[in-house]
Amino acid sequence: MVVAAQSVHPEEEPQETAGNRDTRRGKARRSCALREEIVMARCDAAIAIMAALFDLPSRELRRPGRSTIDIARVRQIAMYVAHVVLQLTMGEVGRGFGRDRTTVLHACHLVEDMRDDPEFDRIVATAERVTKAAFEPKSAG
Repeated sequence: MVVAAQSVHPEEEPQETAGNRDTRRGKARRSCALREEIVMARCDAAIAIMAALFDLPSRELRRPGRSTIDIARVRQIAMYVAHVVLQLTMGEVGRGFGRDRTTVLHACHLVEDMRDDPEFDRIVATAERVTKAAFEPKSAG
């Protein structure tokens, strides 16, 4: 049995160089930066939608720290909608709202529990519908 040996020449194989790694890292960084920009824009839009729906100044929903229960509840609904409708991770929602991801987790659990109340469920469903409609791609024609 004759086995043909194939020669492998290192110069024929693409070598990973510092320049190639830097290019890949640069692309990854740009991709992450673009994703973060999109996340921030979506969270800003969700905040603006909730502010309009609930007739509140958006700066109140963006304000760091604690707020009145009414403001906090609207912010919790907005975080819930950003997570569920816009399909952002809790970490992304947290960054977009200037909060920790565990705060978003708490808001989502709270809103889910409160949806047992039919009136509250109607309010959240309306917020979901409006947000979904705002982000649906426009149909041509």
